[in-house]
Amino acid sequence: MDDELTRIQQSLKTQLSAISSLKDLDALEIDILGRKGSVNLLFSKLKDEQPEQVREYGEKINSLKNHILQEISLKKHQLLESSEKSSWVDTTLPGNAPKPGSLHIVTQTIEDIRDIFSRLGFIHMSYPEVEWEYYAFDALNMPKSHPARDDFETFFVETPEHPTYGKMLLTPHTSSGQVREMLRVKTPPIRMTNISRTYRPNWDATHVPMFHQFEGLCIDKGINISHLKGAIEYFVQEFFGKECKIRLRPYDFLFTEPSFEVDIYTGSKNIGRAGWLELGGAGMVHPNVLKEGNIDSSIYTGWAFGFGIERIAMMRGGITIPDMRIMYSGDVRFLTQF
Repeated sequence: MDDELTRIQQSLKTQLSAISSLKDLDALEIDILGRKGSVNLLFSKLKDEQPEQVREYGEKINSLKNHILQEISLKKHQLLESSEKSSWVDTTLPGNAPKPGSLHIVTQTIEDIRDIFSRLGFIHMSYPEVEWEYYAFDALNMPKSHPARDDFETFFVETPEHPTYGKMLLTPHTSSGQVREMLRVKTPPIRMTNISRTYRPNWDATHVPMFHQFEGLCIDKGINISHLKGAIEYFVQEFFGKECKIRLRPYDFLFTEPSFEVDIYTGSKNIGRAGWLELGGAGMVHPNVLKEGNIDSSIYTGWAFGFGIERIAMMRGGITIPDMRIMYSGDVRFLTQF
């Protein structure tokens, strides 16, 4: 019993010296003096002692208990005094000015894009994020069998189908605004940018279910591929830097003909690798799409492209974002970098 009394007293001294908060001190008090604490455990062991030693050990335990209470009270006073000093404020001193906030990197990118294309005479339009199947697919020359129209690729809304426009969905691309813009303007010229949230059920380092796309549409008499390349080249050099180069790779998009994948080369290492990086898709507007917009393809031609906002933000020089999902984590450490 004497050994246990000595051990508890020595342990108390060590534990008190390591405590720096009232919460930890309360936990220690419960651990030692609580109903199942070390001191009560000693009282319960008195029944195992010889009758003539019960009184002696009982007095020693009570003495230890009083000592523990005094030491805990002293420690509590020290902690309270220290807390009061640390929280003292000199009200005659100037206050701390709040740190200025900043725009989210996606918002900054959108504003830069709008500014660049406004110099080329493009207007900014916004079209529905909850869209009809007709504008998202049928009007863009995409057949019913196209994989993008599968439930695994597009978020369909559970609502009755429209007899003309089909199912309702969360728009998978900003291209759904192309025919809407043609029907709105009626007679070209058309120079439109459409920046909007789009939705696809993907989730990995380079994809998120909700992301932003940037659509460019230009329709007029005599428009050809050189105009498309010139507009994209102007944009990438304004956005990424004058040294930026582009290339067009043949591809197969159903709503443009011919179609291209657009690559850029900046010479800098971004998103984990250097060299040519895919920017997005582009091409000459398909005659069938012009027809859906009530535009005569024998008179007018046009081009269109679609780029991901988050993607081009990640590709910009001086920015290293290894995982697109970080942009929507809400982590202030990420947000304050931009």
